[in-house]
Amino acid sequence: MYVIGTAGHVDHGKSTLVKALTDIDPDRFPEEKAREMTIDLGFAWMNLPSGREVSIVDVPGHERFIKNMLAGVGAIDLALLIVAADESVMAQTLEHIAILNILQITRGLVVITKTDLVDEEMVELVKAEVEDAMEGTSFEGCPMVGVSAYSGDGMGDLKATMDSILDETEVRKDLGRPRLPIDRCFTISGFGTVVTGTLIDGTLTVGQEVELAGSGQKARVRGLQSHKTKVNATDPGVRLAVNLSGLSKDEVERGEILTIPGWLKPTYRLDARLRMVKNAPNPLKHNQGVTFHLFTSEASARVRLLDADRLAAGEEGWVQLLLSDPLPVVKGDFFVIRSAKNTLGGGQIVDPNPRRRYKRFDDSVIERMMTLDQGTGGDIIISVAEQWGPCNITTLSQRTNLPREEVSQRVSQLTKDGHIVTLGDFGTDSDAVVYSAQGWDILKSKVASALQLYHTQYPLRQGVPAQEIRSRLDLSQPVYQRALVRLVDESIVVDERQSLRLPDHEITLTEKMEEEASAYLNSLQKDPYSPSADAKVSQELLSVLIDQGKVVRVADGVIFAASAYKEMTDRIVEHLKAQGSITVADARTMFDSSRKYILPLMEHLDQQQITRRNGDERVLR
Repeated sequence: MYVIGTAGHVDHGKSTLVKALTDIDPDRFPEEKAREMTIDLGFAWMNLPSGREVSIVDVPGHERFIKNMLAGVGAIDLALLIVAADESVMAQTLEHIAILNILQITRGLVVITKTDLVDEEMVELVKAEVEDAMEGTSFEGCPMVGVSAYSGDGMGDLKATMDSILDETEVRKDLGRPRLPIDRCFTISGFGTVVTGTLIDGTLTVGQEVELAGSGQKARVRGLQSHKTKVNATDPGVRLAVNLSGLSKDEVERGEILTIPGWLKPTYRLDARLRMVKNAPNPLKHNQGVTFHLFTSEASARVRLLDADRLAAGEEGWVQLLLSDPLPVVKGDFFVIRSAKNTLGGGQIVDPNPRRRYKRFDDSVIERMMTLDQGTGGDIIISVAEQWGPCNITTLSQRTNLPREEVSQRVSQLTKDGHIVTLGDFGTDSDAVVYSAQGWDILKSKVASALQLYHTQYPLRQGVPAQEIRSRLDLSQPVYQRALVRLVDESIVVDERQSLRLPDHEITLTEKMEEEASAYLNSLQKDPYSPSADAKVSQELLSVLIDQGKVVRVADGVIFAASAYKEMTDRIVEHLKAQGSITVADARTMFDSSRKYILPLMEHLDQQQITRRNGDERVLR
């Protein structure tokens, strides 16, 4: 299904034409009917001669209601530029052409209305003036049809031309990320909250959980209607009414984006390519305040010019937009900026979530933005991975504006070519992520540097606690585990289960340390089953002796020489095999030791699953 939008100067017959085409009056408010002037968006639908059903969005033409016009044309497939034969090109005709050109709406049809009020020569003159106005825009060369909504002249030709244009218009792709920019919200008795808009980028189904991307509030789809007909599911590119459960009318406003939870988050900062309209009244200055319009939303914004000091009429430049209120935006979205009275320009988002404010006139920044804007799908994936790695497939699809299937295919090839490092399988692993080759090298360097620093600070420790490295890298546990496997495979680290070390790290004791260790071990051996509390050694050296297996710590403050621990364990096991059970008192007698040492030993054997406590006795497991 396609959505058609009107455009043109006030009183040029847009609403009258829509009513003549559809037999639906798009003017909904009494004030509009009384003043005979469209104030807000109107909606209708019709079947073309081919049987194709289309939606129509009628927009206001008065300069005071430009923001309402902008809310209606952001997601249309075909624009009908309405020009009255008795007035020709007017101020809002030019402004609407400029807006449609900014939004890159390439499918256009000029409708010369009120042909019954002038002669044929005047109609041809108006067409010539419209051609001049459209020169150099996305509408240049589009077909023109003259009609009279009152007499019906030309209406058949108009419908046939609309049909032929839509025959060559590509349907919207299902990118698996539905977005419904909300243009109306109301309540229906017995049903509750209903929102309307044009669905883009994905599908919605009855019963599905949805989210308002701006506020984060959740709801569920209670029902769907398209052209007052109930449907259970929809494809992208349809006008849709969505009955929501779990939200009141007061919690929803025009400008919100209805979508599925978890992928689309509002942003205060946007990178974009901006083009000024050719009749902009004044140059755009660095840090100038503007009004930012995207689909049905608007916000105050400040424009940071990245490669120029100012942009004059018709000029282009790279910018970063700083929004006063965060908006949910996707790479590739088109936007418009305005001053209080004039449309200044607009463009296309190349990065909806840049990490920081850039230094101006930085060639590397401009090069990255050009890659995001004009590069191949592979180039864009690499660029996104460099800035946002590790990226999962959802993040890559969102930030590259590519379908998930294409992302998966390209990542596979980029991995083979060595441009991307993939951790996991995108086909089967929901936690799979990618790094750019450069990003992976940086991560390896960080890990190696962290380990080397730790080994320098603590030369007697086996390695760095594994979770400390994860914390330093700021990775989720699933991503960290996948990264660790590859780091081990590439011989960057050695995994000692609870700790990590560099492959060449060895614990080397100085002569003084060797003497201290030997003295400590000798003191433990003097009374092996009841080692003296006077036997002392530094914690670092004790850790080394434990790692080397020379001593065994069974509890805080209770340490046995490894030979004594083995002998005690073997004798207890032999006793259990012969007698079936043993008590702490039995063990005390066996080793002529005290409860201070024997109880911790028995509890340690329980923990090691050698024995199991049964009341006051222990038995073999």
